[in-house]
Amino acid sequence: MDFNEHELYRAAIHGDRDAFEMIIRTHSRALFAIAYGILRNREEAEDAVQDALVKAWKSRWRVRDPKKFPTWLTMIARHRARDVFRKRRHVPLSDDMTKALEQEGATNTGTESLDRHVHSALATLPEIYRSALMLRYFEEMDYRTIENTLGLSNGALRGILGRALASMRKQLRPTLASLEQP
Repeated sequence: MDFNEHELYRAAIHGDRDAFEMIIRTHSRALFAIAYGILRNREEAEDAVQDALVKAWKSRWRVRDPKKFPTWLTMIARHRARDVFRKRRHVPLSDDMTKALEQEGATNTGTESLDRHVHSALATLPEIYRSALMLRYFEEMDYRTIENTLGLSNGALRGILGRALASMRKQLRPTLASLEQP
């Protein structure tokens, strides 16, 4: 973290709205990726991030060390997304809806099928694995930024990404093999 970032975080903690808005502009995509990794719903993820930012502004004074501000912000967004996820109502699908979804799946092209399988494989991963993958491969963040955002060491991040990718490969192997067959 360079001196300017440190001062920006310090200013935001002390109530500088412009500094806080600049931080939001810098971190909102990463926060969205984390919330989306948990919720897998765009609107809910956007709402969770918005709620997290409001909460962060109201409680910014709690951050004692400015260099921990990004990790603290990430933690708030993660907790808010988890709260939304827990409050979801699980409505069982009727037999008619299940049949319709199965028929839709049967008519999907190979690419749509692969997309569906990738999303399913991502959904089975632990939250921290999904967050790390989303930030690295969807948001194209560098390792240092992800480490700071998630509050991980370099070794922990590399281990998480390695295990996450291995799990994805294992889960997607049958789908990819079926796509290669003529």
